[in-house]
Amino acid sequence: MLPSNSWSCLSHLPQTDKSPDNSTVTASLDNRGLAYADGFFTTMGVINGLILWQDYHYQRLISHAKALHLDLDSRSLLAILQTHAQQLSQGILKLIITRAVQDIRGYGYTPSESGSKCEIWLKSSAMTIATSKQLHLPDCRLIPMQSASTAVCLSSQLACLPPPLAGLKSLNRLDNVLASAELQAIKVHRLASNIELGISEGLLRDMSGPWVEGTMSNVFYQLSNTRLVESESILNVNQHNSNYLRTGQWYTPSMAQSGVAGVMRQVIIDGLAKTDTPVIIKPLTDEDLPQLSQLFFCNALRGIMPMTSLTLLSGEVVSF
Repeated sequence: MLPSNSWSCLSHLPQTDKSPDNSTVTASLDNRGLAYADGFFTTMGVINGLILWQDYHYQRLISHAKALHLDLDSRSLLAILQTHAQQLSQGILKLIITRAVQDIRGYGYTPSESGSKCEIWLKSSAMTIATSKQLHLPDCRLIPMQSASTAVCLSSQLACLPPPLAGLKSLNRLDNVLASAELQAIKVHRLASNIELGISEGLLRDMSGPWVEGTMSNVFYQLSNTRLVESESILNVNQHNSNYLRTGQWYTPSMAQSGVAGVMRQVIIDGLAKTDTPVIIKPLTDEDLPQLSQLFFCNALRGIMPMTSLTLLSGEVVSF
């Protein structure tokens, strides 16, 4: 098994289901992921030796390799990942796929078999993944649910991307990096001002205006004018409620021109697809924000992160 928190290039490991060796390989400075963000990544939680949402991560390997014209043997790679997961037992596997070093200069790549070759990098980290609270989807899958927190709208914006790139978990995450820095600055300012923290995520919009996702997560929301339950049935997110996902109409923004179509986002969309209130893909606009009645962020590692309030750019606080 790989040493914890170390990187290894799986391209240099035997493509079998046998245990990989412990050798590590240094990435070249000509690596196209470093030079041009030419590649993608996925981060997988592991519990009891099993990859969480394995089928969705597998589909990401297939769809992203196709979109970026990378020759990736996803099935063989999955077998290697499963071996690492069994040996890790509990923790995180981070996988990075980059296009192999090219013989030509600049952004271009050889339009041939060699141009589609890729390098596969894996980092294995042992750590505990919180699962004390879990929600049941109609298909009986369980989703971790974190303690309730608060969110804030950020002035940072996401880039709008062309259809082949929008929604991909590509290596170019500079807009998220800058947004995370803004969120951290807000936390530091509040701490220095002795203002209660509790902020766990920031809401981002793209260059065209609509709000799209968090700095590290996707977002789902409900609107007060479309609530489908009586007022006495409104959920308290500070308490564990197994019906949290199945009460009311949930919406989530489109990933058609920006953002990342996350694994947990798709799990929730699929899980509610056959219920009376399937998730509706709908832009989240400035006009919608004061009408929010529920809001949560989600990702494949943390599951659902419910919010109790959202601070708008104006300073107004919308409570749920």
